[in-house]
This record gives sequence, C-alpha cells and structure tokens, in this order.
Amino acid sequence: MNWGKSCAAMALSLVLGATGALVVGSTAPLAQAAGESFEMGDAKAGEKVFRKCMACHEVGPGAKAKVGPPLTGVIGRHAGGVDGFEYSDAMSTKSQEGLVWTPENINHMLAKPKDFLPGTKMSFAGLRKDKERADVIAYLATFSDK
Repeated sequence: MNWGKSCAAMALSLVLGATGALVVGSTAPLAQAAGESFEMGDAKAGEKVFRKCMACHEVGPGAKAKVGPPLTGVIGRHAGGVDGFEYSDAMSTKSQEGLVWTPENINHMLAKPKDFLPGTKMSFAGLRKDKERADVIAYLATFSDK
C-alpha cells in the first residue's frame, strides 16, 4: 500500500510516534514524544504550491537533481540521502547525526530553511503559511513508497 497516496486522498494524520515508527491513522493526530504532531494538508493544493519549489527541485518518476536534490520519496528518507548529490556541510552534518525527513521536520525546513538548518545551501526564504506547508507535504507524500 502506498501510504502517501492514502494519506493525501483520505486526509489522514501522520505522526512520528515515541518509538520512532511512523503511525498512520484516521483519528486526530497523536502526540509525539516532543509533544508535536502534524496534520497532512491537501495534495492537490500542494501541487500548485510546489511550483515555487520547481526552480530547484523535481519530484516524481525520473526526477533528477537540479540545484536541489530530487524530492521523490523524501518523506522518511535520511537527510542527505540522495546518492551523487553534493550537499552543504550543514546538511552532511545533520545526515551524520541521523536527521530523517519526517513531515514535522519538512514542515520546519519549509517554514524557514536557514533557521532550521543554519549553513544550508537552500536559498528559499520559506513558506509562511501553515496550510501551504501542509499541502506541499501532502503532495510530496503522493511520491513516497513508504
């Protein structure tokens, strides 16, 4: 089952549980160990918002690296996990520390990339609206095999 498409289509909640396992459910988001949860947005709306990302990123079958790495399968992937892409020192360090691209972490990165990851090469200022970030994450989830 492709949980990304299911979540986007059924507006399910995704949360990273205290055990580190991804939990998918149709009820209100569960609290994370840190007290944080993430409510998925609308994938169709996210496709439109993703146009802001397309100057640097591709997503989908056959996606290739541009200025940024391809984002196909990004949810659940370890940061710095695209072979052959030259990441910033900051991203490489976070990768070695075990950063995983959960919906929550993607949300923080999209809000203010330079605050979330000082030293990142990502020059994007960020998406200020919570809904836009949730929608983009729902859209990215449709390209996940996890």
